[in-house]
Amino acid sequence: MPAPRISESTGAFVVETRKNYQVRVIFFYFVTFGLLLILALGLAWQQLLQSDVYHERERQQNERRILVPGPRGNIYDREGRLLVGNRARFAVVVFLDELRREFRREYIRVRKNYRELGDKDIPNSGQLEQIAQVSVVQSYLDQVNQILGRQEKVDSNNLMRHLSDAPLLPYVLIDDLKPEEYARLLEQLPVESPLQVYTSNTRYYPYNSAAAHTLGFVSINEDIDIGDFPGEELKTFSMKGTMGRDGLEARFDDRLQGETGGSIYRVDYAGFKVDPPIQRRVPIQGHNLTTSIDIDLQLAAEQAIGDYTGAAAVIDVNTGEVLVLASKPDYNLNDFAPRLSAATAQQIHDQGAWLNHALDGTYPPGSTFKLITAIAALRNGWITPDTTFDCEGTMRIGGHTFSCDNGEGHHGVIDLRQAIAKSCDIYFWNTGVQTGVDLIAAEARRFHLDQPAGIELPGETRHMLIPDPEWKQRNRDEEWFPGDTANMAIGQGFDLVTPLDMACLAASIARGETVTKPTLLHDPNHPTQHSEPIGLTPAQYSAIIDGMKGCVTDGGTAAILALPAFAIPGVQIAGKTGTAQVRKAGGTIDIAWFIGFAPADHPQIAWAVAIEGDTLGESFGGAHYAAPVAAAVLKKYFEKQNRSPEAKALTSN
Repeated sequence: MPAPRISESTGAFVVETRKNYQVRVIFFYFVTFGLLLILALGLAWQQLLQSDVYHERERQQNERRILVPGPRGNIYDREGRLLVGNRARFAVVVFLDELRREFRREYIRVRKNYRELGDKDIPNSGQLEQIAQVSVVQSYLDQVNQILGRQEKVDSNNLMRHLSDAPLLPYVLIDDLKPEEYARLLEQLPVESPLQVYTSNTRYYPYNSAAAHTLGFVSINEDIDIGDFPGEELKTFSMKGTMGRDGLEARFDDRLQGETGGSIYRVDYAGFKVDPPIQRRVPIQGHNLTTSIDIDLQLAAEQAIGDYTGAAAVIDVNTGEVLVLASKPDYNLNDFAPRLSAATAQQIHDQGAWLNHALDGTYPPGSTFKLITAIAALRNGWITPDTTFDCEGTMRIGGHTFSCDNGEGHHGVIDLRQAIAKSCDIYFWNTGVQTGVDLIAAEARRFHLDQPAGIELPGETRHMLIPDPEWKQRNRDEEWFPGDTANMAIGQGFDLVTPLDMACLAASIARGETVTKPTLLHDPNHPTQHSEPIGLTPAQYSAIIDGMKGCVTDGGTAAILALPAFAIPGVQIAGKTGTAQVRKAGGTIDIAWFIGFAPADHPQIAWAVAIEGDTLGESFGGAHYAAPVAAAVLKKYFEKQNRSPEAKALTSN
C-alpha cells in the first residue's frame, strides 16, 4: 500500500491510489483456467469417449468363455447300418467353483491347526491353500469311493494344474465309469451336490476290427474349431475334441466334425463363475457319411482271410463303388477310444497291422497279369484267339531255360482260351517275347496299373510299378534282357501292383473298358462308369472271357468252388488265379492271387484277393488260398441278391 503524505495546499494527509492488479496476476489466472479446462476435457474424454474401451477391458477381466465341441457325425454302410458312431462316456466330476467357501473354511482350519501345534515350519499361505483344496476335493472323492467301493486318491499336481488353467471346467475324479457304477451314482448322489455324473461321448465301432483300415480312427484334439462362436477376445477354456487320424475319419474330418457350442460366464477375482451364463449355444453333431461298404461282405472276406496276411477288394462293376476293402492283420478300433495306449500301439506294430495291404501292399501280380499280355498281343496283331503254341514243359529264352510251372510237365498244343484257363507260362512267354516289353508296358499303363486308384482314403501308395528298359537302365544301371520280358509277361520280375489296382482291372475288363475309378461313397443313383473301350473285337474279347471262365470251371479253382461251402448255384464266374514270388530275408514267399467278376455274362461284382504265404519256400497257389476268400464274398453277395424285398428291408433295418 502507498505511504501517506501532507498536502501543500490544505496541510492535510493525502493517500495515493493505483489499479489493484498486475500483469503477472492476469497470466496466473489464464494458466489456472487452462489447466482446469484440460482437466475437464480429459475427464470428458475418459468418461464419454473412452468408456467403451474401459468397459471392454473390464469385460475381458470379468468374463470367461467355455467351448464344447459338437459330437462327430456317424458313418454307415450302404444299407444304413452303423459302422462308426458315438457312445456315452460317463465320469464323476466335481464343480470346483461351488467349493470356494469350503476351500476358505478348510484353509482357516489347517492354518489354525499348524499354529496350535507350535510347528515352526508352517507352510506359506499359498501352500496352505493348496493343502486345503486337496483336502476338500478328497473329501468329495471319498463319498464316491464309499458308493463305488473304490479307494481312489486325488492327484494333487493334476488338481493344482486344473485350478490354474481351467477352474471353470469340471474336475474329473473318476473317468469312464462302468454302467453299473453310473447307475449307482445317479441313485445315491444328492441332486444339489457339487459332485455330478458327467456325460460326454467317445467314438464307438460296433464291428470292432471290421474295415479298420478303411474307417480309420480319431485322436484327442486340444485345438477345436470355434466356428463363429462369440467372445474371441475373452480368456477361453475348451473341452477336448477329436480329430480324424486315418481312413475315412481323416479324409472326411471336416464333414464329420460337429459344430462347436459353449457358454460365456461372469467370474470373480479367483476365476470362478458367479452367475448363470450370459450367453450359451448348444453343440451340434457333425454330418453323417454313408459309405459304399457292405458290412456283410466285409465280414465274410475278413473271416475267410483269417490269420493270413493279405487283402481283398470288391467293387461294383458298373458304379465303381467299393463293397469290400479288407486288410489283415488289423486292429480293434475301439482300442483307440478315447485314446490308444502305448502297449497296444506297440502290439499293432509288432503284428505288422498298421499297413493297409489293400491300398499300400505292392506285389508282383503273377499270372493275373497274363490278361494284360493277352490284350496287348491281340490289339497289336501278334496273336489271334486261335493262335497256338506247343507247351513241352520248358523254353529257352536268352540263354536261359524256363520251365512251365503247372505241375503236369507240359500242356501240349493249346490256344489262347486254354492258355488262360490252364495258366500256361510257355504260351505267354512266347506271346510276350513276340509282342515286346514296350507294348505290354503301354497296355498295363492304359489300364492305369502304374497309378494310384484315387480312392477317398489318405496315404494311398504310389509305389506300384510297370517297368520298361528305360526304367531298368535308370534305376539299376542295367540293360533289359529277353528274360525280363518273359518274366514281365507272366507277372513276375519287376512288376508291382496293389490289390485295389487289380480289382479295378477286373471291373474294367468286365465292362470291356480300361479304367475304373473306385469310390467309398454310396449313391443309390450313381451312374454307370465309362472309360476308353478295351479295343478288342468281339471275337477277341470273347476269347479272353472264355479263358477266364475256363480258369474257374476247368482250372485249379474249379475244385475249390465246387465245395459245398463255396458253391454258388446258377452263377458263372470269370476269374484268373496267379502265384507270384517275393524275396524275403532267407528265401522267398508266395503271393496267392485271384481276380475276376460275376456273373460272367452280365457282370455285377468284381474282385481281387492277394494272400501272403507265411512260410519261406512254401507253395502257395492262388486257387487254394485266394479263391476261397472270393468265394465266401460271392456266396454272401448272391444270397443277398436272391432274398425277397421284404427280407432285404428287414435285414437293413
